[in-house]
Amino acid sequence: MSETTAPVTTVSHTTPANPASGTSRTRRARISLTALQIVLGLFYVIASALPKLIAHPSAAEVFDKLGWGHTGMYIIGALELAGGIALLVPLLDSVAAVALSALMVGAFIANVTAIHGPYAATPLILILPLALIAWARRSHTTELLRLVRRRA
Repeated sequence: MSETTAPVTTVSHTTPANPASGTSRTRRARISLTALQIVLGLFYVIASALPKLIAHPSAAEVFDKLGWGHTGMYIIGALELAGGIALLVPLLDSVAAVALSALMVGAFIANVTAIHGPYAATPLILILPLALIAWARRSHTTELLRLVRRRA
């Protein structure tokens, strides 16, 4: 090799043409998931728990049909209220999604066996976004368990 000739080096470009595209997609997914949590949290607090907690006649009729009366209605309403609020708390969102999913399984069973209402599939439909939240935010459950174990 002569003194005037420099070795040829190649530069490989392993990064995508738009390096922010992966980050942007992840950010959009986080924002969409947060928006879903807010919508579901508000749904559970306002549309589901509130009628039970104020003993709206439509809710009272359903629980009377089940044979649970006002006590059962208030308990379910309180559970839905707690779950809806917990969906909005970052550390509790995954656990809340799992708990609300279990509550929706019970609601589906009650709808099919005792109520025979036209909206029997609604609880099953609500389980899908709840399962997505529980899976996507599963690291929050790990963090919560770590904090609980540290306190014990």
